[in-house]
Amino acid sequence: MAGLAAIPNSGQPKALIYAPTGRDALVAASLVNEAGATAVTAQDLPMFAALLDDDVAFGILTEEAVRSSDLKPIAAWISSQPSWSDLPFIVLTTRGGGPERNPAAARLSEVLANVTFLERPFHATSFISIARTALRGRLRQYQARAHLEALSEGERRLQGALAAGRLGAWELELFSMRLSASDTCKAIFGRGPNEEFTYPDLIASIHRDDRELVQTNLDWTIETGRDYSVEHRTIWPDGSLHWVEVHAQLYADRYGSAKKLVGVSSDATARKTTEENLRRLNESLEERVRERTGEVHAAHRSLLEEVAQREQAQEQLRHSQKMEAIGQLTGGVAHDFNNLLMVVLGNLELLGKHVTGDRKASRLVEGAVQGARRGAALTQRLLAFARRQDLQVKPVDLAELVSGMNDLLRRSVGSSVSIETRLLPGLQPALVDANQVELALLNLAVNARDAMPDGGVLSISLREEQVVGDAGDLDGGTYLVLSVTDNGSGMDAETLKKAVDPFFSTKELGKGTGLGLSMIHGLAVQLNGALRLTSKLGVGTTAELWLPATERRPEQPAETDLPLPQTASKLKILLVDDDTLIAMSSVEMLEDLGHEVVEANSGSQALELIRTGGHFDVMITDYSMPGMTGAQLAQAVRTIRPTLPIVLATGYADLPAGAEVDLPRLGKPYNQDQLAREIHKAMARDTDMPLKSAS
Repeated sequence: MAGLAAIPNSGQPKALIYAPTGRDALVAASLVNEAGATAVTAQDLPMFAALLDDDVAFGILTEEAVRSSDLKPIAAWISSQPSWSDLPFIVLTTRGGGPERNPAAARLSEVLANVTFLERPFHATSFISIARTALRGRLRQYQARAHLEALSEGERRLQGALAAGRLGAWELELFSMRLSASDTCKAIFGRGPNEEFTYPDLIASIHRDDRELVQTNLDWTIETGRDYSVEHRTIWPDGSLHWVEVHAQLYADRYGSAKKLVGVSSDATARKTTEENLRRLNESLEERVRERTGEVHAAHRSLLEEVAQREQAQEQLRHSQKMEAIGQLTGGVAHDFNNLLMVVLGNLELLGKHVTGDRKASRLVEGAVQGARRGAALTQRLLAFARRQDLQVKPVDLAELVSGMNDLLRRSVGSSVSIETRLLPGLQPALVDANQVELALLNLAVNARDAMPDGGVLSISLREEQVVGDAGDLDGGTYLVLSVTDNGSGMDAETLKKAVDPFFSTKELGKGTGLGLSMIHGLAVQLNGALRLTSKLGVGTTAELWLPATERRPEQPAETDLPLPQTASKLKILLVDDDTLIAMSSVEMLEDLGHEVVEANSGSQALELIRTGGHFDVMITDYSMPGMTGAQLAQAVRTIRPTLPIVLATGYADLPAGAEVDLPRLGKPYNQDQLAREIHKAMARDTDMPLKSAS
């Protein structure tokens, strides 16, 4: 059961029961066991209160046991619970309804707080359902406590590391120039923990001969994005001179704008003093130099170790930044490719209407449309890889998904590898994100291909499995098992243990990141499933993706497959897009629908058309435009024409953070039907609805 590892003492969850009637206690204990918990029965109410502790998953009481009893001990324990805890109670009552029918219920609700009333006589299924609901809620509380403890431990370790290194942490917001500094950082600049230390105070404390050096390095970091590193002198409030070593990194938003500097400071006074003393001794006394040679060597070794550690940390940071840059680049390429597909699909759709009588031409156009749609599906996968899409979990027919990927898989593994599929009919749907599962299956197929350089057989199968109880990495329930097997080189036991570790790869340098299996493993865990690997050296490897089944059926066809709503009359439409090819294609589609279209290639041009009195029934604008985004344009238009319907077109599945707008969204690439449908939606909306946008 999920969260079992967070239960104190790693035991089975227990339910505390008190019922004066022995039969009620026995029935409750039996049903509690069926619900997956261990029943603990109290002989009286004081004993019940004494047994209450954090190990209890939920409590069960009968109404007659507490109707006229002293509940102060129980109330005292409930009020003293830690912040993560809200112990659930189940009260078996003989009367239902509100306070007018059962006044005692109001008293119990106030005392017990998290309480559920179950009227007797009840069905065993009802009791078990309520007990399992209470148990799941308690297990989530245990998980919350474990997370809080982990966060607290991580913070403690970080603070310990900073304290051990005598490093003062600080953060500077570049927009407001607001400085936040730790107590250690304040002490490095001669301030007490309760003293205010602002950015002007920091600048004022720097030695006047070093201020230009500090400002130059700061400007260079903001301009280039390189790490900030400087040593300078500082004057304490008592007038004493000290040296400070400062290192920081620049954090920028997704558009490259500098946001803040985060760094650490250390007191370099002792080191600088030592260096200066050594310099003076070298200049004046050779005998003293020989006496201090041992100390210099020791300091040199310490410095080399520090440099080596710093270089290692910088290398790890560069690698992390490289992976982040790859994700951003992939998302940007997918967005631009969406725009190209928008032009191709739009023109092909219009062209198809002009070759209706020519079967060969119609077939060629349809083939081109299918290819462009596959490209659109590929961009969705790229956006998913770049984490530009949230997980969209819903019921999915995995057999249909695998069958639909057949051509893509065959092209990906090449002609030397044959693919065999065994998909059992009548399987339940799986509760997954279809795009992510497609990526995982494609990744597993490519891994299998690389394990068979001389060719072989790739077997893909789908079956249904039942998991009873807790299976370690899986909760009890029904699962769909997507299995990918190859007869390639396989892995030994030691390699298999590290197969899902991030950055671990058996491939040659440059031919693999070592992220494939770790990403699939993370996806499976996120979907409440598991990735299981079995392999034997020289025989082959089997990867099984266990995904939770659901009784819900796959959703009905998307909105784009439904009948197109009819627009009542000819509309005058303002189309705004900085890409002339996309604008031309969209104008053609709109005019083909019978509308009058005015084209603008920038937000400022569109605003000018509206300010000069141009009447438009609806505005369609691209989101990503230089100078003024579509969201900013919509906000400006609302101040002039508050009721003008607006449709926002974008190649991203999700707009950037801080750019949410309450507007109809038209995802690129779109076809003529989707365009007409979004116009219909925009016209049907309440045009007085205010625009919501973050600045």
